[in-house]
Amino acid sequence: MPQFEYIVKDKEGKNLSGKREATDINSVVSALRQEGFLIIRINEVKSKSSLFSKDIFTAKYGSKIKADDIVVFSRQLATMVEAGVPLVQSLSILAEQAENATLQKAVVSLRDDVESGKSLSEALERHKKIFSNLFISMVKAGESSGRLEEILDRLSTYIEKTNTLQKKIKSALVYPAVVSSMALIITFGMMTWVIPQFAGIFVSLNAPLPTPTKILIGVSDILRHNFVLIVGSVIGSIMLFLRFIKTESGRYWFDGVKLKSPVFGPLFMKVATSKFSRTLSTLVKSGVPILAALEIVGKTAGNVQIERVISDVRTSIKEGESISGPLAKKKIFPPMVVRMIAVGEETGELDKMLSKIADFYDVQVDNSVSGLTSMIEPLVIGFLGIVIGSIVIAMFLPILTLTNALQ
Repeated sequence: MPQFEYIVKDKEGKNLSGKREATDINSVVSALRQEGFLIIRINEVKSKSSLFSKDIFTAKYGSKIKADDIVVFSRQLATMVEAGVPLVQSLSILAEQAENATLQKAVVSLRDDVESGKSLSEALERHKKIFSNLFISMVKAGESSGRLEEILDRLSTYIEKTNTLQKKIKSALVYPAVVSSMALIITFGMMTWVIPQFAGIFVSLNAPLPTPTKILIGVSDILRHNFVLIVGSVIGSIMLFLRFIKTESGRYWFDGVKLKSPVFGPLFMKVATSKFSRTLSTLVKSGVPILAALEIVGKTAGNVQIERVISDVRTSIKEGESISGPLAKKKIFPPMVVRMIAVGEETGELDKMLSKIADFYDVQVDNSVSGLTSMIEPLVIGFLGIVIGSIVIAMFLPILTLTNALQ
């Protein structure tokens, strides 16, 4: 039968410690509460190696932590905290059952820090590569308000919704990228392999070639004879571009281009608006001060132009202005969003209004993704038809010319 160590306070406020055998931790909690003790900590007594089960060492070291892993962690921790299970014990249980090795080690570290006397938010500060500033700030607000379980559950819902939104955008971008890549590969294969075969036949016939055919063969020769130079130039250009957009000015320019691009720009703007609204709504609802909330929203915006706008809004709020006023001046978000925020500020229900904005734009993103996918498919097919059709026509023109001459 498992054995549990406990630390409790008696009715006089003295700390008592001991060990008990029980079938599970809930039995120990019930027994100690019936005896009138205030539970501080309960730990199951295990061998040193039991917590670091073989799964940690057999799993891939440094495995990537997905958003779904954080969602499960948050929701399970919220459930156990709400059920009255001590925080240290909750983290121990989560560490044992975590499937991701990296997350498991992080939770073990969290448990050790909390056990040594740190708060959960202080322990999370050491793992910022796993837990975002938003996550840490909301946990801190939950500890201050005494509603940790409620805020953890809210966090898991927020992460789920933002993760779903990101997946939709990826699916919208991956499809045209894959189809376009296949089209380029097919075209390149025809230009470097198929066309030279026809060119050899035309040379052997020693017949005059139509202008389109001459141009096509010339382009094919350039691609074949300068293949290394062309590929090297393309790769070099891509690397230079990636390095440029990593700079502050380059990133600012590129983020502006994304928001103003004719096809994907409206989609990126809707995603940014939804993310801004949902993040700010979640933070405000959780009791995070508005200035701190806006700072976190700016850092998680994913767009430098929007981040700078939010930074200017924070500065204006420090000077006594509202949120909606500076946002209206910047004209980066749609007017409807600014007006709804203004109404939320006037009625004292800013978090609800922001949540409605986020829900509205989530639906808009769904519609945009569906429309974009249905629009791109015929465009790519049309592009393939024009390019490959032109190549085929240019190759068969000499054959048609020779046939007519023979007749």
